[in-house]
Amino acid sequence: MSLMITEECVNCDACVPECPNEAITQGDSIYVINAERCTECVPVNEQQQCVVICPANCCVPDPNHQETREQLEAKYKSLNLG
Repeated sequence: MSLMITEECVNCDACVPECPNEAITQGDSIYVINAERCTECVPVNEQQQCVVICPANCCVPDPNHQETREQLEAKYKSLNLG
């Protein structure tokens, strides 16, 4: 499942450089996560880097984008990032 950023986002920009998939961008009012690029940091990191770094604790699982670990790994490979 990809992650999403809730309205509690304080626009601190801490998450953007931590995302290995370049899935986080500035939206109209808060940062947003592109579900097509988010792999929950699988297989790059054991923890979701945006979750670890976020001071507002606003990076949460997106219930609209549920995926298995295998699907997340395949998505990562398709992004040609590593």
